[in-house]
Amino acid sequence: MSEEAVTKKVKALRKITKQRLKNIGLYYLKRFESSVDNLRGVLRRRVNDYAYYNKDFDKHEAFGWIEELLGEFEKYGFLDDARYSEIKIKNYIAAGKSPRYIQGKLREKGIDDNLIEKLLDEQEYNPFESAMKLARKKRIGPFCPDEDLRRERRSKDLAVLVRAGFDYDVAVKVLETSIDDLA
Repeated sequence: MSEEAVTKKVKALRKITKQRLKNIGLYYLKRFESSVDNLRGVLRRRVNDYAYYNKDFDKHEAFGWIEELLGEFEKYGFLDDARYSEIKIKNYIAAGKSPRYIQGKLREKGIDDNLIEKLLDEQEYNPFESAMKLARKKRIGPFCPDEDLRRERRSKDLAVLVRAGFDYDVAVKVLETSIDDLA
């Protein structure tokens, strides 16, 4: 990066203050539902970007502001990990995702394992139905238009379902289902 480009980048970055971080957080929450840990990461990246170009900036003080703001946002109900998780779980189930996939994605966002387990148990989750949704989307198993191609690609289709996080037994059951059985 040339010196001129660095100078433009420094000028483009507005000074980080507690109020600015609050505005960034509120604007983010206006557009997206978020977990506490995810918003923490968003705000920390902004602070780190600013601190990279402004060496005299105390980013540890800004990290303290972030924690205060997260507590404030939780208090007012702007952030709620349980609500965020519930929304995400419903969306993932509707998309035909496996429990392992759902758990992995929520862990990435900093959601507690106990909360994930509790919310997954509360949902009416049928792994066979979810696997069938994925099969329909990928046009595999009973949704493959050509019977010869279906037999030929059985092991590949099985691998697709297992890699998606479905148990072997569920994957086999999906592949053994005929389109007539679905009607």
